[in-house]
Amino acid sequence: MMPTLPGHRAPAVGLEAPFEMLVACHERVQRSLDLMVRLQKHLIDQGQDADARQAARDVMRYFDLAAPLHHQDEELHVFPPLLRGPDTTVHALVRKLMQDHQQMESAWALARCVLLVIADAPVAQWVPLSSEQTTALVSFAALYGQHIQDEEGIVYPAAQATLSGTALQVMSADMMQRRGVTPPIGE
Repeated sequence: MMPTLPGHRAPAVGLEAPFEMLVACHERVQRSLDLMVRLQKHLIDQGQDADARQAARDVMRYFDLAAPLHHQDEELHVFPPLLRGPDTTVHALVRKLMQDHQQMESAWALARCVLLVIADAPVAQWVPLSSEQTTALVSFAALYGQHIQDEEGIVYPAAQATLSGTALQVMSADMMQRRGVTPPIGE
């Protein structure tokens, strides 16, 4: 039996700590990508079954719902102050990360089609993934490695050093609002 994504048990980080939340999102991204790798192995070893279908749905749910919000968080609150700053090396990196987001969106569309087939194809009609389908999944996952390292190692620290306490509160409030989360009492 293939282990499915065990919910999204990231560190107990709330939206009131926006950069910690962004890092926790990266941990969820990695868990979802790891599940996608295990899913591919499961399909080879066991074929398409209920566990495979559920794993495909879990990966789709994360990248359909949470990942776009995460990218919005970065593009609305993390990247702009860095682009206004004086560091041209950081400017180039931020532009690359924004381009990565566009590539991820396109790659996700292809990977999602593959996962949808896994999730919805009747067992009697299941055929193993083609090399093109496997490539779509592998290519999508590959986009995240350096991207996450650049954000956590360079961009997040630079943005944190730039943003005021008020800007962090605005960022936190916006993240909560777009997710339909009520701020804690006293905020």
